[in-house]
Amino acid sequence: MARLRYRRDDHSGDRSAEKFHHNVYVILLDAKAARHPTILRMNPRRDAMKPCVYVGMSGLPPKHRFENHKHGYKAAWVVEKYGLRLMPELYAHLNPMPYEAALQMELELAEDLRNEGYTVTGGH
Repeated sequence: MARLRYRRDDHSGDRSAEKFHHNVYVILLDAKAARHPTILRMNPRRDAMKPCVYVGMSGLPPKHRFENHKHGYKAAWVVEKYGLRLMPELYAHLNPMPYEAALQMELELAEDLRNEGYTVTGGH
C-alpha cells in the first residue's frame, strides 16, 4: 500500500502565512493505550474516567498529520496503533501559530491536560 504524504499548500507570495502555519493537535487514543507501562508512569495522577490522548505539533494541518500517523509515515507508535480521532475541541482555538510558539504550546497543552486528569502521551 502506498503511503500518503501531505504537504502544506504553497503560499509562495504570502510570508505571513509561512510564519503562522504550525499547529498543535490532540488525538483521542483507545483506552487500551493507557495500560502501557510507560504511559502509566508519565501520568501518576490520571483520572481513569478521562480519555487517553496524544498531543503533538506539526507544520501540516492536523487532519493530514493524523492520517500520516495512521498510515505509519513519521508516526508515533501509540497513534498508529491506538489513534481513534482528532479532538479539535481541545486545540482548534490555539491554531495556527509560528514554529517557536507551537513548540512551547505543545508542552504546555500536554501539561495542562495532564493536570486536568487526562492520560497524556506525546507533548515532547
